[in-house]
Amino acid sequence: MSPGEAHMDHPLCLIENRPDGRLVLQEEALAVLRRIRQPVVVVAIVGPYRTGKSYLMNRLAGQRKGFSLGSTVQANTKGIWMWCRPHPHCSDRTLVLLDTEGLEDTGKSNTQNDAWIFALAILLSSTLVYNSKGTIDQNALDQLHYVTELTQKIRVTSSRDPSQEDEDSSEFARYFPAFIWAVRDFTLELEIDGHSVDDDGYLENALKLRKGNTEQVRRCNLPRLCIRKFFPSRKCFTFFWPTSKKKNLRQLEELQEEDLEEEFQYAVTRFCDHVWGTAKRKTVPGGQAVTGAMLAKLAETYVETICSGKVPCLESAVLALAEMENTAAVEEAVAHYGRLMGEKLILPTESVPELLGVHAECEKEALRVFMARAFKDDHSHFQTKLVKTLDDRKEGYCQRNEQESTQCCQALLASLSVELEEKVRNWVYFQPNGHQQFVDDLKDIEGRYRQKPKKGVMAEEALKQFLEGKEAVGRAILQKDTALSEKEKQMAEARAQAEATQREQEVQRQRQAELEQKMRDQQRSYEENVQQLKAKIEQNREQLLEEQKMMMENKLAEKEALLIEGYRKEAEQMIKEIQRLKEESAKIKDPSWPERALEGLVTGLSLFLPGIAGKAMGIITNMLRDM
Repeated sequence: MSPGEAHMDHPLCLIENRPDGRLVLQEEALAVLRRIRQPVVVVAIVGPYRTGKSYLMNRLAGQRKGFSLGSTVQANTKGIWMWCRPHPHCSDRTLVLLDTEGLEDTGKSNTQNDAWIFALAILLSSTLVYNSKGTIDQNALDQLHYVTELTQKIRVTSSRDPSQEDEDSSEFARYFPAFIWAVRDFTLELEIDGHSVDDDGYLENALKLRKGNTEQVRRCNLPRLCIRKFFPSRKCFTFFWPTSKKKNLRQLEELQEEDLEEEFQYAVTRFCDHVWGTAKRKTVPGGQAVTGAMLAKLAETYVETICSGKVPCLESAVLALAEMENTAAVEEAVAHYGRLMGEKLILPTESVPELLGVHAECEKEALRVFMARAFKDDHSHFQTKLVKTLDDRKEGYCQRNEQESTQCCQALLASLSVELEEKVRNWVYFQPNGHQQFVDDLKDIEGRYRQKPKKGVMAEEALKQFLEGKEAVGRAILQKDTALSEKEKQMAEARAQAEATQREQEVQRQRQAELEQKMRDQQRSYEENVQQLKAKIEQNREQLLEEQKMMMENKLAEKEALLIEGYRKEAEQMIKEIQRLKEESAKIKDPSWPERALEGLVTGLSLFLPGIAGKAMGIITNMLRDM
């Protein structure tokens, strides 16, 4: 099993629908989801009870048993059950199957949650299978009345006034899954007006609007309109009776292939191949793939909102998801940076640029990790937090580098000065010409010290402090040296002072050079962050434009169909939605769009990177010329 996978041997209840009407998340199933770091393909099935939903889901799982089929008229599945399986075609994805309790169960004491179960299946899935028996007629469409209630059960944005008209259907379609209608026990000929049609043609014909403007016609057309608007990606599969022997239907999961009707087997194979081959990853608007951990967060957000008596808001759920993922992205990037620094950095370094070079390499990789996971960080709050954290970590490494260099240099100087210290203690230098001997011994120590490699960045500072520590004893030896005249002593004192000043100037020069090197590194860091954010913005722009294009194509096709069917008013509404999508696309294509997106990063980084603020917009302007 690859890292980030969490495949299950059997299904678990994800959301329990209790007899008192409460929806309760199950921690065991959530824990499984949280371990899945792969993108997930989420297939949910809904429909009336006792229609064989669980059988299809078991087949999608590649198993005969798993989800409970039941064999009586009593509905078996309560709430939503989950089964995470290896994806048959994509090793980098996990297949998450959601089996829901049957709708319209007459044995339920509380049926109000049917609409919430239906809504949750839509909200959590990337492909929704609606399973029914018989034919797609008006009765079947009336049973799917839950789709007409979606605008009351789900809100797209938090800013819409509930008293206003329903939100633009294109906004729902942006979040909603692909739709498959599975028609079980289908025995009719696929023929319309004397012409053969396939399953999809059968569905589209069933979704044609009825002529007329009466209340009854409007009521009949409402589920058709909702399906067409909310689910532009539609597919249909018809299934013949699985077996001609009614008693075998009660033990369908036990039957061998030879006991099943050939037509039924063929339809099940087609259905599974279609789902495995075409079902897309669960995503949120903008194309961000949803992982198992993110799916768990969505489930928690939606169920908690429903239980609080509020209407789930898609936009708010995505923002909560982004908050969670972006926080995790910062943590993952920082941890990655720490691992790389631990592998590549050997302290002490000979110079600050050497350390900064390793930091730059590790920061770049950490930023890539962040960019791969983060999304909807519209004001670059989390990216700024990452840069600040990495800058702090860099300073921490610089301090450790100085500490280890200081310790190394002090130990080296202590070992080199053992003989000198012994002479001082034995008053060897306190005799005529002793001062010169003391000075010569110090010069010898300094020479041998400078020849030693790998002392680190504090070599000059440590030497300066060492020599400063010998100044007092040097002056005492000088004053006791009877071989020197007062003038010679004054000249020796002046030379010592000049050398000390020179050493201090050298240390200050080195400190200034290091400060400038760190400033250049901050400039480099800023440019790297802008460059990677620019690339992500461009990627997001392409994804958004592709999303807009697909939605416009679906709207155009639906508009043409409405015109052909004679529904000019509905077609005109569709034209308005298409125009709005065009205006949105024009804004996304605007050259200033990336610059606006980068403003948050400029503001955030300028607060703590000295010297960046004045150069920031110039850097961005130059980079945008290449976009």
